[in-house]
Amino acid sequence: MDENIELWKIKKLIKSLESMKGNGTSMISLIIPSKGQISLTNKMLTEEYGTATNIKSRVNRLSVLSAITSAQQRLKLYKQTPPNGLVIYSGTITTDEGKEKKVNFDIEPFKPITRSLYKCDNKFHVKYLLDLLVVDEKYAFIIMDGNGCLYSILSGNNKEILQQFSVDLPKKHGRGGQSALRFARLRLEARHNYLKKVCELANNLYLKENKATVQGVFLAGSAELKNQMLECDAFSPVLKEIVIKSIDISYGGLNGLNQAIELASTDLKNVDLMKEKKILGNFYEQISKDTGMYFFGINDTIYALEMGAIEKLIVYEDLELVRQELKNTKDDTISVIYIDPKKDNSKNYINDGIKLDIINEMELVEWFSINYKNFGAELILVSDKSQEGTQFVRGFGGLGGILRWEVDFDVNNNNNE
Repeated sequence: MDENIELWKIKKLIKSLESMKGNGTSMISLIIPSKGQISLTNKMLTEEYGTATNIKSRVNRLSVLSAITSAQQRLKLYKQTPPNGLVIYSGTITTDEGKEKKVNFDIEPFKPITRSLYKCDNKFHVKYLLDLLVVDEKYAFIIMDGNGCLYSILSGNNKEILQQFSVDLPKKHGRGGQSALRFARLRLEARHNYLKKVCELANNLYLKENKATVQGVFLAGSAELKNQMLECDAFSPVLKEIVIKSIDISYGGLNGLNQAIELASTDLKNVDLMKEKKILGNFYEQISKDTGMYFFGINDTIYALEMGAIEKLIVYEDLELVRQELKNTKDDTISVIYIDPKKDNSKNYINDGIKLDIINEMELVEWFSINYKNFGAELILVSDKSQEGTQFVRGFGGLGGILRWEVDFDVNNNNNE
């Protein structure tokens, strides 16, 4: 799920960058591709600086020169271009209050960027960042019938045939007597061996160190073989867990693959929602069975997190809670509170007559994304686009999950009273 968290960070950053506006051409968008050279980019910026000195408008000239200088300062932090490239946004923006504010961002993408960009404008150009949001996940397609089996991987619009083999299964025998029983036994034995080979090859092709190399599996065929594969002991439980759908098709081989991909198109579009529904379904099941292995709400979440008791931390991606660190002006002690900025936007806190200063403030989702590994938890971000997601947000505040062991939350609740 780490890539999903990186995607969420990029989405959040893009939303923030798109909302920023400036006057004139005071905002610089700079992208260095994964194999680009810092020295050449520095040389280009130096030339741009010389050109910018000729801008007639004094205010615009100073803003552009300042943005170029800031970009150069950011580049000094890097001896060489990071493996996936480097993205820099620098310039002077206009705030909602009409004031000018300098901003600087340097981003190391989590996927390689192959294109370069330099633009001076009244906005930041985020098109190449948007490209990072396009995830070409890999899906396995296993096409099987009585004539053989084909293994393929679909990634985006590209399909790759990994392996294919033919089989000659004995047909049903029409003669009676003892020969019919013998032929039936031989036929069942041949089908069993065929299924075993299909499963073992699937394990070899789609598993590495007992971990799936694909995000999901589609089984397709024109008979019951594909359903029997799910029940076969030779088929890895790891792959069984990520089987998305069994598809009935009219053909085998390459024609069958094309038909299966077409029939699976709707499921491929909804695969993220299916993952969310599965995760939240497990959460709701724990609650309905009252296993004691679940939690929800901000107080119980933080309590269990600090204990290291959380296995899966499920968070609504647009959760509005904010984490604030407050400093006691009398004894310098630090306390942490969680607020909903829509309900409580106060910047002044008084406790027993003592003023508390906000020394750090961050959206709770962002804080989780930075710190979840420190608590040994798996962070899962979900949307409200499914019925299960909407229920999670409305009924549980968009915050909950699964525990490693049972936690007595009554102790924490009594301490907070």
